[in-house]
Amino acid sequence: MSGWDSYRVVYGAELRAAAHEFDDHGWPVVAASPTTLLLVTGTALDVVEVPAAVGRQVCAHLRDTGSVVPVAATPTGSWWFPVTPGAQLPLELRDVEGVVLHTGGAAVLAPPSEVLDGWVHWRVAPALTGYRIPEADTILHAAADALRWRADRNPHPGAQRPAGALAVGMRSSLL
Repeated sequence: MSGWDSYRVVYGAELRAAAHEFDDHGWPVVAASPTTLLLVTGTALDVVEVPAAVGRQVCAHLRDTGSVVPVAATPTGSWWFPVTPGAQLPLELRDVEGVVLHTGGAAVLAPPSEVLDGWVHWRVAPALTGYRIPEADTILHAAADALRWRADRNPHPGAQRPAGALAVGMRSSLL
């Protein structure tokens, strides 16, 4: 057996374990392929998806209030939060690019899914929260606050630092 084949065997076991864990806690899950799991929204949970920069701000807001909730990240630059089902996206979030409320049977890639661009992974694993699903309004209000904060801090959302201003080899403690 080649190293790649043994990796696939171990990864398959990891996917099955994750699927059982989700199922054991009432999170509807289906295997979409040998490398992906999907959480199905609409009954036990819905999913709020936001751009990663907004997700970081949501997490900072929640951390300031003492809340810890499950958070997943995708390799395409979005973070998602499982939330209680049945909410609607507030007006202030409806036209924001990258903000989506997945409901009513939509399927969302769940960790540890592997896709062409990389891995869907947990930023905060649901086991750390006892698989508690936060109230949708808590996350939606935090996302709206994060977008207001970003707008206040950066009046030119497309502006970036010039490449020459980047410090190479330094890590920020803000991430």
